[in-house]
Amino acid sequence: MNGDDRLSVIFAALADPTRRAILTRLADGEATVTELTAPFPISMPAISRHLKVLERAGLISRSRRGQHLSSTLRAAPLQEAAEWMERYRRFWDGSFDRLDAHLRQAARGRDRQ
Repeated sequence: MNGDDRLSVIFAALADPTRRAILTRLADGEATVTELTAPFPISMPAISRHLKVLERAGLISRSRRGQHLSSTLRAAPLQEAAEWMERYRRFWDGSFDRLDAHLRQAARGRDRQ
């Protein structure tokens, strides 16, 4: 999968608030499906489907310990998405800086009148 396709899968996974909440929980450490289901008003199979989306995006890894399947956050894809967004943050920062400079110059012109 090329970088753009990978980013599409990552952003699609992050688009859902339940999946973002799962990632927030996994930032505190690994968890089982049962543990991840507890705070949500949805079924264990629904959480499992969310976990499959996150795993496909590379945002989590899953491992079996006895009868329990645990999920662990994998932060590298989040870093990849953050780096992609950083380019646009720099663009907007530059745009706002130029707008600020323009507004200050316009205000100075009005003050001289």
